[in-house]
Amino acid sequence: MSTHQPIQKEHEDRMMAIGQVIEEIFDMKNQNLGFALLIFDLEAPGRMNYASNGCREDMLCALKELIARFEGRHIEETQTKNPEVAQ
Repeated sequence: MSTHQPIQKEHEDRMMAIGQVIEEIFDMKNQNLGFALLIFDLEAPGRMNYASNGCREDMLCALKELIARFEGRHIEETQTKNPEVAQ
């Protein structure tokens, strides 16, 4: 059972606008860069909203790498399912 759902309506417009600005500022398409924007409630943990310019599998891989690094485990390289990025 998937828990994946669309961005909550109250955050959608702003998150999409921020994502467009991030893509433009970093010239993401020409530099082959990815980004993720996470929005969550600090007071009452629950739903997390995210926007990304990558496919969901690459987003999961990036988050796993981030967690491993935060926990002090080192990952040599990110594995990606995007054939344009994989080398």
